[in-house]
Parts: sequence; C-alpha cells; structure tokens
Amino acid sequence: MTEEVPSHAAEGRPVGDLGRRIAQCRTELGVTREETAARAGMATGYLQHLEEHPTASPEAAVLLRLAGALETTVKHLTGGDTELPPGLGQAARTPEFTELTEEECRALLSTHGVGRLAVYTLPGPVIVPVNYSVVDGAIVLRTAPGSTPSQAVGRQVGFEVDHIDEAFSEGWSVLVRGRAWAVTDPAEKARLAARAYSTPWAGGRREQWLRIEPVIVTGRRITA
Repeated sequence: MTEEVPSHAAEGRPVGDLGRRIAQCRTELGVTREETAARAGMATGYLQHLEEHPTASPEAAVLLRLAGALETTVKHLTGGDTELPPGLGQAARTPEFTELTEEECRALLSTHGVGRLAVYTLPGPVIVPVNYSVVDGAIVLRTAPGSTPSQAVGRQVGFEVDHIDEAFSEGWSVLVRGRAWAVTDPAEKARLAARAYSTPWAGGRREQWLRIEPVIVTGRRITA
C-alpha cells in the first residue's frame, strides 16, 4: 500500500483499534492530523486512511514513524499494552523530580477523566477507579447506592489522577484530599448530568452523585 491516498475527504470518525489509538494520541498531544502527518513524513490523506479504515495494515516502518511523531510506542499504537499496567519501561538515566503548584495541579485535573478514589471502609482502606468530571472546581462522579464509592459520603477521601509517558519515562500525578458529599437536590443532579463529560464506563444504573470539594491539592512531575 502506498502513502499517496487522496486527502480531499472531510475528516471522519476514527474506526478500528489503530485508528482510534492514533486519534487519541493526537488529542492528548493537541496536534492536528496535518501536523501529525508532517511529523511522520507521510501524506495527510494516508494518515486519514489509517484512522478511518479498520482494515488498514501499515508497514512496521510506518508505525515506527507514527509512534515517534505521537511521542509513544508502537506497542501502544497497536494495542499491545492493553492488558499491562503502566510504567513497565525503564527509568530515565537522569530524571528530574519537581513539585507542582496548585494551579498546575488543577489544570492537570482538567475537566474529566479516570481517577482513583481512596475510601475508608469497615474492612479497611479501598482504592477504586472512577470516571469523574470537574464542575465549578469540584470533583463530581456518579455511582450506585451500596457501592464502594458510595461509602465515601460524609468522609474524608483521597482522589488521585496521573499520567505516564512510557516512551520518555516521564509522568505526573495529582492528589486531592477533601470531604465527599452526596448530591441530593434534583436540580443540581440535572445540572451535573448536563455538565458531565460521560456516563460511567462500567454501565448500569449509577444515579447517586458524589461531590468532592478539594481542600488540599498537591502534585509532582518526573521528567527526563
């Protein structure tokens, strides 16, 4: 397959494992399809073909250039690390560890994502991953009555988000400490549902809203 695929078509929705992973990496880096193609030394139309055709099968050299352009690894682009925990790569030779300001931490929390909620339960502390959004500076999430997150109501909790860049052995983490409250007002529930980025990935009926007001926000970053 050559790389000279016409690029006249409007940008469509990425399909297939490779296409979605390329688009996700572009989004995380904040680069356009055109910028990515230029970095990888390929035609924009060919990159469009890779993103929008699930049967696309690029050569290893193409994947290597794409991984470099997107600051990731071929294994990540092709889904080879799906079932592996992050951070399996080697540490950088000269890492630099820095503390983040509260402003930087809140920027990294951004508006939504997947974080880890630390809750103290009767058997002991438990940490669970949850989908969250940030609305008016507070962390909000929805869960089901009786679930582990629901046991956080009225208690001090920890909430952590992080990101690891396997290709460059870099990463950051943000820790929030505060009290979790149940949202009971119907109007406020409706407002949060309208502002939330997504429903929980786990599915099911998860109609109990929790709100965490950050009291202490700290973070750290490791760079090579």
